[in-house]
Formats: sequence, structure tokens, C-alpha cells
Amino acid sequence: MSAHRPQHSARLQLVALLVDEYDAAIRFFVDVLGFELVEDSPALTNDGRPKRWVVVRPPGAETGLLLARADGKHQAGYVGDQHGGRVGFFLEVDDFEARYRQMLAAGGEFVKPPRTESYGKVAVFLDISGNRWDLLGPSVSIIGD
Repeated sequence: MSAHRPQHSARLQLVALLVDEYDAAIRFFVDVLGFELVEDSPALTNDGRPKRWVVVRPPGAETGLLLARADGKHQAGYVGDQHGGRVGFFLEVDDFEARYRQMLAAGGEFVKPPRTESYGKVAVFLDISGNRWDLLGPSVSIIGD
């Protein structure tokens, strides 16, 4: 085996997020989180039933969320609990205070108040389905400390 492996480019393009309903999920991600609606196209399930291909992502981001409507009882059981009650998504923003206030004003639901950690500001919020997210802001350095 060679000590040097060729470098291959890879990137995470999409992460699927199970939702109950497309339009309500789009409204949440666009109106509350400020994401862009990148695509909303008709598609078909593997067995030929109609569905939609819905992608949202933060402005300027490369990785997006595929909003996938739960198909059947099994998938529906995971809507809002895709990470077993743990925080499963992390939204990093440049201006924590402004984004926190904007999300509150738009109806965002925070389950834990903001706190300061060594890595920056953080507050836990729920998406439209009940999945836990961290809103993360940069750490604040105090001059002279």
C-alpha cells in the first residue's frame, strides 16, 4: 500500500430531513431561519407516486436540507425525532443576538435560553417538526482579558 493516497474532492451536498408537510416546512425554514428555497420540483417515489423535491439552505451555503415528506407510518414515526431527542443540527451565524431576536419575532421556539460557552454563544431551538438545533454564535473576546 502506498503511503501517499491521491486526493479526491468530496463535499456533503444534502442532508434529508423528514417533515410532515412540505409547505409548512418551507415557510419555517425560509421565514423563521432565513434559508433560501433552492428547489421545489415535482418528483416521483420509487413506486411512481407523486412527491416533491424540496431543497432549502442558508444563504451562501453549499450544503442544503432536502425536506422529505414522511412516506408511511414507519417514516412518520421519526418526524421530529431524527436524532433521538439530541441536538442534531447546528446553525452557525455571524451575529448571534440579531438572529436570535429575528427568530423569536418570527415565531421560533427556543427550549433553552442563550448561554455563553468557550466556543461562543449557543441556544437550543426546535424546528417545525420538533428536532433540536443549536443556534451558534462566535465567541466574544474581551480586550484586556
